[in-house]
Amino acid sequence: MTRALFTAAALALALTATAAGRVHAQHVDAPRAAASSAVSRGLEPGDLVRLKIWREADLSGDYRVDERGMAVFPKIGTIPVTSMSTDSLQSLLVSAYARYLQSPSIEVTFLRRVDIVGEVKNPGLYHVDPTMTLPDVLALAGGVTSEADARRIELIRRGSRATSHLSQGVSLADSTLRSGDQLRVPQRSWMSRNAAAVLAAGITASALVLAAFIRP
Repeated sequence: MTRALFTAAALALALTATAAGRVHAQHVDAPRAAASSAVSRGLEPGDLVRLKIWREADLSGDYRVDERGMAVFPKIGTIPVTSMSTDSLQSLLVSAYARYLQSPSIEVTFLRRVDIVGEVKNPGLYHVDPTMTLPDVLALAGGVTSEADARRIELIRRGSRATSHLSQGVSLADSTLRSGDQLRVPQRSWMSRNAAAVLAAGITASALVLAAFIRP
């Protein structure tokens, strides 16, 4: 009887450990799945395809995706790109340009549209490289102003604030940022922006009160 109870208890512990391991694995894999999804997102109208062809400056450049999801490339013409990954588009372009160039070496980068607003020096619409980090993106807009709260940057999507947190050191490819999103840099609180003046006023008031008490 005792041996049977011990065996049952051991089996229960083993099952519990296995279940815990599965739960842990799910939590670990979730960010990886999100990052993979971010990388696999295709282009949208208004985005750019950055094409670099070694020793072919005339063929290299940034090519806009039109409303039909097409991009027009030199010599080879129009290609539908919105459903393609960077690797698949690169392979297609290597094959296409092989008709004109000998062993073409081609690099393809997708540049996505991000609207940067709020407390930055040059707010506006920018095309960002997926290898950039959040500080790199803000640098495109001239950096933050002296009144910015760079710790609370907000991600706005379709007019609503997204719940996703943007980490400073994570590349855009591994973040939840999408083409057409807005990055809003908020202003620091009034107290934070006027801390020196408030402190000075407090010291002055304290000095006046003290002077009143010690006045003969």
